[in-house]
Order: sequence, then structure tokens, then C-alpha cells
Amino acid sequence: MNGAGTFASVPIIDVAGLFSGDPVGRKAIANEIGRAAGDVGFFYIGGTGFDFRRYDDLLTVARRFFALPYAEKMRSYIGFSRCHRGYVPQGEEGVFEGRADLKEVFDSALDLPADDPDYLAGNPMLGPNVWPAIPGFAQRVTAYYDAVLGIGRKLLGAFAVALGEEPDRFLRHARKPPSQLRLNHYRYDPAAGDGWVSGEHTDYECFTLLTATGPGLEILGGDGTWIDVPPVPGTFVVNIGDLMELWTNGEFVATTHRVRRVPGERYSFPLFFCVDYDTVIRPLPRFHRPGRPIRRPLRAGEHVFAQTAQTFRYLRNRMDLGDLRLPEGALGVGSFGYDAVPAH
Repeated sequence: MNGAGTFASVPIIDVAGLFSGDPVGRKAIANEIGRAAGDVGFFYIGGTGFDFRRYDDLLTVARRFFALPYAEKMRSYIGFSRCHRGYVPQGEEGVFEGRADLKEVFDSALDLPADDPDYLAGNPMLGPNVWPAIPGFAQRVTAYYDAVLGIGRKLLGAFAVALGEEPDRFLRHARKPPSQLRLNHYRYDPAAGDGWVSGEHTDYECFTLLTATGPGLEILGGDGTWIDVPPVPGTFVVNIGDLMELWTNGEFVATTHRVRRVPGERYSFPLFFCVDYDTVIRPLPRFHRPGRPIRRPLRAGEHVFAQTAQTFRYLRNRMDLGDLRLPEGALGVGSFGYDAVPAH
């Protein structure tokens, strides 16, 4: 069994070698990533070659959007979208301990044309983005998305190598993924005390790459204490998601995390790296071990959509009306992470 939950800090890994032509160096870094993924489920990466001016550009347009009047932001309301894109007002997402998250969000993903066959067929996670009428917004969001998605592809290959697989083992399933980029805004709160603004959860996809303007992110240790994961300049925070936990039969763990209340205004930009919607995720044969039940397979996009539908008010309303049903075999929220009881 891995050591997830016994950690006291989050490692920082220089991944520059992943972008080099040295196979020995790439293997060494992949192994380091694998240890962090198995022991903690969270780590920082530096040396990516990412131009952080793209982060500055994204922050600029995010501030412009969230400063708009509420009625203007609601023109892009996510409930108007057929593929889960657009503005998420405070109170729309999450029901934890009887209340919703205290943040507002703008969601985007792979920007497909309106005549995309999956979109026309009604796929709930694939289609065109929604763009507000802010000069440069679409261009800057897309530039950030494309650059970070490229880093994610390198990481996906490194995860495969760390697990003893061929580098393209997972990449062959990442041709048209519903990987989502979120622009999160937490308002200035001078009276902030104990408590959270985004409830504890795991991420649904394979892994997440995060940048943020300030502290607030916390991860749950095995002893029940919360550990701070503040921003480190020049790095991304990476954390394992449900699908990678399933692919490894729990060898890599989707560690539970939350965002605590802090006084300062905070922005964060997670990119949730997913594989193709119809990819069937089942534990790799090397992780079929005595004493560890083999978890049942899930379809990647259906899992992401099912978790989303259970945590967004507009989708829960559609289910209550009978206009929407969860995919067959969908798991409840909280079914992953070392503190959860896995379904199998």
C-alpha cells in the first residue's frame, strides 16, 4: 500500500529534464513524480519553461471580468450552455456541510466549433466556449490553456513511465479531452475567520495544474490535519485526480483538499487534465494485487459529468425535473481519496 496520508509537506520537483532529449534524466524525473504522486498526491513543479507572462495576462482579464456588474456576468451564465461553459455565480456550486462554495467562477475548456459532431450529438462536456465581450479575453484564456495543456501532456507521459508503462500509454487517450480551465475568484473578506470558502473534495479528472495569487489551498493529511499549500513563484501545484487513482487502483491517490477563508482577494486558475470522454478507465493489470480489491471501471467523461451534475445547482435542478439523469453506475461525490471507501 502506498504511503499517502502520512506526509507533512509537499515536495517541489524540477521537471526541466522532461523537456530534454536525455532519456535517463526523463526517467529519473518521472520516478520522482511517481513517488510524490503515491506518497502525497500533491507536488509542485518548476522548470517547465512556461512563460509566466501568460499567467499575468490571464489574471488581468480575469480581474476585468469579475469586476463587471452581476447582470453583465450573468449574460454568460453556465446554465445557458449545453456543454458546461461560462459564468458560475457564488452559491451555484457545491453543497458541503449544508452550504455552497463562496466563490465565483468562469469555466472554459477545449473550444470546439458549433458543428462539432460530439456537440451536435448532445455530449454534455464537449463543445464551444462562451466568451464575454471583453477585448482580449478569449485570446488570453486560450493562450494560457494551450500552454498549460502542453505541460500536462508531458506530465501524462511521465506518469506512464513512473508506472512502468510506455510513455504514450495514457497519451493515446488524450486526443479530444474535456480538460477544463477554471478562473476562480474569492472576494476580499476582511472579517475572515476559521472556515472554508471551497469545501473539501477531490478533483475528478487525471490530475490538476494550478496557479494562484495567494494562500488558502489546504490538503488533508492522514492524521486529519490540514496542510497549507501556498503558491511558490515559478511553479505549478499538481495534484492527482480520481481517474488516475482508478487507473492505478489506488497506487496514486486523489488527496482531499479545500480552500480556507483568507482576508485577501484571491484568484486561482486550475486546469483539470482529462482524457477523452469515452475512455474506459480500469486498473492497470500491474496493480491487481492480493489484498487490494480491483475497482470497477468508469468511463472518463461520464465520471466527470456525473460528479459535476451532483455539485452544480442548475444540473441538480434538471435532475429534479426529470430532464437529466446520471450515467449508469455513477459514483457519489467523495468516492475517491485515501479517506474514502473505494467502490469496487
